[in-house]
Amino acid sequence: MFDSLKKKFSRTSEKLEEELVEEAKNEDNIEEETGGRFSFFSFGRKKEEKEEEEEENLLPEAEEEESEKEKKSRFWSRSKDDDDEDVEEEAEEEAPEEEVEEEPEKEEKKSRFWSRNKDKEEDKEEVEEEKKSRFWNRTKAESADGEATGGMFSFVREKTIQEKHVEDILFELEMELLQGDVAMEVATEVVENVKENLVGKKIKRSNDITEYTFYALKDAVAEIIDIPGPSMTEMLEEKAAKGEPLVVMFVGINGTGKTTTIGKLANYYLKKGYTPVIAASDTFRAGAIEQVTYHADNVGVKIIKHKKGSDPAAVAFDAVEHARAQGKELVLIDTAGRMQTNTNLMDEMKKIKRVSKPDLVIFVGDAITGNDATEQARKFNEAIDIDGVILTKADADSKGGASLSIGYVIKKPILFLGVGQGYDDIMEYDADWMLDQLFSQDEEAVDET
Repeated sequence: MFDSLKKKFSRTSEKLEEELVEEAKNEDNIEEETGGRFSFFSFGRKKEEKEEEEEENLLPEAEEEESEKEKKSRFWSRSKDDDDEDVEEEAEEEAPEEEVEEEPEKEEKKSRFWSRNKDKEEDKEEVEEEKKSRFWNRTKAESADGEATGGMFSFVREKTIQEKHVEDILFELEMELLQGDVAMEVATEVVENVKENLVGKKIKRSNDITEYTFYALKDAVAEIIDIPGPSMTEMLEEKAAKGEPLVVMFVGINGTGKTTTIGKLANYYLKKGYTPVIAASDTFRAGAIEQVTYHADNVGVKIIKHKKGSDPAAVAFDAVEHARAQGKELVLIDTAGRMQTNTNLMDEMKKIKRVSKPDLVIFVGDAITGNDATEQARKFNEAIDIDGVILTKADADSKGGASLSIGYVIKKPILFLGVGQGYDDIMEYDADWMLDQLFSQDEEAVDET
């Protein structure tokens, strides 16, 4: 998921590091240090969590090591004392000459045995000390946490990231974001924020460049994807507490998975203990009524439908009245898929909204379509003022353009993500989760080639 964006972010970090290291070499202001440079995604884990985890791992090991050493020391001491007593007894018994000659060989074997064990103990201590050194000093190799290939450099004289260092690199990032279906205003905002966060930073080591770039990009993206807005679940809880149904109207073009999403949401809230009802307000196609009926039957919820060609607004109205009469908490209104440029059909949708008075109007878009989904959401928002977005096929979205752009462009939140084909494959949107996906430590997801 979002592999394309991950690659772009990682390349930005690498190029900035190359730029500054090359300049430092020309200035004779660089020296190589032991250890390797850190990869871009090795900074994904929170520092506090990492320190706590490392301390928990290291401290018990150190105590256990001391205990083991003490046990071995007592064991070897007892063994040595026993051996010394045996040697004295054998000397008193006037052993044969050949046996006396073998005694130095035995002592030499024991000496080698103790020496080998002592060497092992020293080697083990060195390994433990190296582990601790890696914890306290970033310059040591740390392959378990994503060390990248290549040497790590330090600057003899501290360097400052200047605008000239990032200008070309960030221009290239902006172009790559646009090619990845990120909206123009979003790409520009990300680049400007990264520039503001990087310029003026003082660096001592090449790993600092990677770390600063990671957090500059992460902060910039965090501001883009976290759009405040209503939570459908919270609104449902509030309405249910008042004895009223939450009415939700779904809009979007054909083929985005709108009807399937309605089935998923009915299943989602049914499992939470609510009783949904579905309104088949796409009366323009008989196939649409059959399709939404199929999903309603599969998840086990009531569907309100009229015959093909009926007034869509009347179907929505009847569903709302049914929910009120039967004490059902949620009304999900399916509408005809239509292009955002079809004025007549958009007017019909406005009528459904006037009659059913929905609490939420949700645009359903296909994440894979990228900028098309963003533009569709913009048009629907201008026509009927949507309240939020659901993106389908997010699990198959390698570019991430729509997920990054759509909420920021229309200033409305993403409410759910479709992450598969099954009825359970839907999740409430969480900006922190999205940020983790975009800046994942899973380096296998980032092809360096």
